[in-house]
Amino acid sequence: MKQTFKIIISGGGTGGHIFPAISIANEVRGRCPDADILFVGADNRMEMERVPAAGYRIVGLPVSGFNRADLSKNVKVIARLVRSLRLADNIVREFKPDIAVGVGGYAAGPTLWSAAKRRIPTLIQEQNSYAGVTNKLLSKKAVRICVAYEGMERFFPADKIIITGNPVRKDLENLSGQKAEALAFWGFSPAQKTILVLGGSLGARTVNSSIIKHIDTLLASGMQLIWQTGRFYHAEIRNNMEKYKETSSIRCVEFITRMDYAYAAADLVVSRAGAGTISELCLLAKPSILVPSPNVAEDHQTKNAMALLKKDATILTPDGDADNMLVENILNTVADDNRLAALSANIAPLARHHSAERIVDEIISIVNNK
Repeated sequence: MKQTFKIIISGGGTGGHIFPAISIANEVRGRCPDADILFVGADNRMEMERVPAAGYRIVGLPVSGFNRADLSKNVKVIARLVRSLRLADNIVREFKPDIAVGVGGYAAGPTLWSAAKRRIPTLIQEQNSYAGVTNKLLSKKAVRICVAYEGMERFFPADKIIITGNPVRKDLENLSGQKAEALAFWGFSPAQKTILVLGGSLGARTVNSSIIKHIDTLLASGMQLIWQTGRFYHAEIRNNMEKYKETSSIRCVEFITRMDYAYAAADLVVSRAGAGTISELCLLAKPSILVPSPNVAEDHQTKNAMALLKKDATILTPDGDADNMLVENILNTVADDNRLAALSANIAPLARHHSAERIVDEIISIVNNK
């Protein structure tokens, strides 16, 4: 096995892309300590902080997403894309990777395009059940496409697809027996149910506003709440929660650093329907209520959630109904032990274990056969 190969891992924008990327890098480093790993992300996005914090080098591109609502605002976006393609080509030319891996997010497109143009093998890690336009274009030159859902030959050449699942953070792979320790970490009682609300790493406006609107109802129910608001909304929510600061049943934070303790403590998880979160819910067999974001390409979060809903493995609350229905659905579900048990039993078989290991198996195979 080649020990000194060079690899570019590109993508990011949200934790759903960044954490799988870091999981892949950690697995590469664990097997091949001398491998040279370079991340390529988007300037001013969260990967520029999270990746160095995980111990890896990263360079940024000025790329950004298209404004689908107002096409007239995309002149600058196109200019950034052109510049990013040029910069990505320089990065690839100078670094000379043996392989380039794309995990989704703005930077992956220019990076993998540049690598393929220079005849460097590329691997796509498609996390969602519905592939985006960029990955469909990149798949034509990709050597391998690692997916988390069946039926992805609708989007990609069937002979390039391998089902690996989505990598999750290492500390989430086995939480059995940690509930008491987790509840103690949050200062919560084992006699009461605990709800985990995930607004995402950046924030989910509808989820957050629905919780804050009905916070008195939640408090009156006796439920305990761990609430990740996300970066964009934390200051506003913190101000709204000022009068509740003495309560012992709410933990409201911008970003949860101990997600292992958050999941282990939770009887029910409320979240957007990003692919990374869904993979974690499946792996941990957690009952959930999903509120898919309507502000994503091809409405892929709804399609992610529907894959679970067909198996009765989650409860779906549409974004437009969340303001009036979400808290009611939370309280009805968390109070019903039989429903919680059924959701847990139905989601567990959908888990795909050891995803990072499977993806790195493919990476090493490609490098060795280059």
